[in-house]
Amino acid sequence: MMIRELNPYSLSFPNPRFASDEGLVAFGGDLSKNRLLTAYRSGIFPWYNKEDPILWWSPNPRMVLFLEDFKISKSLAKMIKKGIFEVRFDTNFRGVIENCKKVQRNYTEHTWIQDEIIEAYCELFEAGIAHSFEAYVDGELLGGGYGLVMGDVFCGESMFSYKNDASKVALSGLVERLTKKDFKMIDCQVPSEHLESLGAKIITRDNFLDILKNALENPKEF
Repeated sequence: MMIRELNPYSLSFPNPRFASDEGLVAFGGDLSKNRLLTAYRSGIFPWYNKEDPILWWSPNPRMVLFLEDFKISKSLAKMIKKGIFEVRFDTNFRGVIENCKKVQRNYTEHTWIQDEIIEAYCELFEAGIAHSFEAYVDGELLGGGYGLVMGDVFCGESMFSYKNDASKVALSGLVERLTKKDFKMIDCQVPSEHLESLGAKIITRDNFLDILKNALENPKEF
């Protein structure tokens, strides 16, 4: 499939089923709320460096975490039982995404979380579409992540941790909350050994898109 530049006057995207396995679907456009919603509903997400145009992706395969597959190790179970971390939701969305940006810089020269990304997703948060999961110790935010709700799927975006197990405890709290609300899975986007150790698995893009289509017909409240 030829990678298409997006029409600034249209919200439509190319069909991701015909994209390469690498997953680049299109470039250009903007990060308006409506365009981002159209993208996520189509199984597409933005990911790009500062010097690049906005790049839109739908990789094959896709990594997902079905909630019933979430693995809690013995050490993590002990940490949760100790109650060292307090898990909260949506109390400091901007703080979470800004910390995700900082942590990204610890590992690479660049971060894909640009200032325009922060503002765009904060707008989605204000609209009740994006949500954060957070871990605190004595009132200090030490780990967590954020993502978007699409039907009964939580589209995970990024996580950070400043203390061992902080992000895992926050994720465990998220899985518990989503399970109670009858969600189906968390989209983890691209494969990683860390996520695999927590129970995430690889599925084909076509399978993911089929699940997402059904998810949009079963909206759930976060």
